[in-house]
Amino acid sequence: MTDDDPLRRTQLATPATDERMMHNAADSAADEVFLDLEDSVAPDEKESAREPLITAAREEDWSDKVLSYRMNGVDTKWWYDDVIEVVTAAGEFIDDIIVPKVSHPSEVHTVENLLQQVEVNAGLEVGGIGLEPQIEDGEGMNRVDEIAHSSDRLDSIIFGPGDYSAAMGAAGLTIGQFPEYPGHYWHYALSRCNHAAKSAGLPCLDGPYATIEDEEGFRDSCERAAMLGCDGKWAIHPSQIEIANDVFAPSREEADKAKRIVEAYEEAMAEGRGAVSVDGEMVDEATNKMARAIVDKAEKAGMYD
Repeated sequence: MTDDDPLRRTQLATPATDERMMHNAADSAADEVFLDLEDSVAPDEKESAREPLITAAREEDWSDKVLSYRMNGVDTKWWYDDVIEVVTAAGEFIDDIIVPKVSHPSEVHTVENLLQQVEVNAGLEVGGIGLEPQIEDGEGMNRVDEIAHSSDRLDSIIFGPGDYSAAMGAAGLTIGQFPEYPGHYWHYALSRCNHAAKSAGLPCLDGPYATIEDEEGFRDSCERAAMLGCDGKWAIHPSQIEIANDVFAPSREEADKAKRIVEAYEEAMAEGRGAVSVDGEMVDEATNKMARAIVDKAEKAGMYD
């Protein structure tokens, strides 16, 4: 993540068929909102859902957040027009397109090639719209490193636990939750996605937690993902936004310590010293890098405004 990259602590999932929910999403505190044309839209509504999405993208105020939409997968009959119709009509307001069920870098290239031509024909900046591949099956997980490096358009890597569970034959019927598992069920999958994302300089985002009323469980899921280095998580209800925004931002105590580390290390370097002690702990270049990342997140979250 660079200084110019936006925070993505929370990706709020919003069905493109629901005008009220899209309006509320624009007023929410989510860092990113994605308007969904895929799983939350019934097959017979997928084509008609593009129009309210376009209207919401053009008429709502998205200036304080990332606006994306999730197209249908490239193995469906809808994806082609999802790109052409939405980008042609509202591309100037769209930051990213989420590409679901990506199993191979070629799928990213397929979307990228079409998107470039649509941008040209619509008079948009070529490359102005980013892509966010969603990893949802074993083949995608096996190729996640290749996928993460497949295009300069990529803005994140997203892990999708629902379809991934189905693809793996995992037991259970509730997305994102395996409470009887003796440990963190998603440790391997999230770690692998995060390793790939960070090797490409991208944020990694965890998928949904389906039990909306279980705030404690959602917070726990966020904290586990954050411990692995993930940068954010989906919210499927506005009540989850505040929790994710809190977990994926540093605490004030952590941010203040990180700021002291950065300042002390800068002073040490100016004096020709390669290490320094802060709060009784040795600080070197590796520590300084970690501290700078925390300070950057804290500043983007408005903690020092």
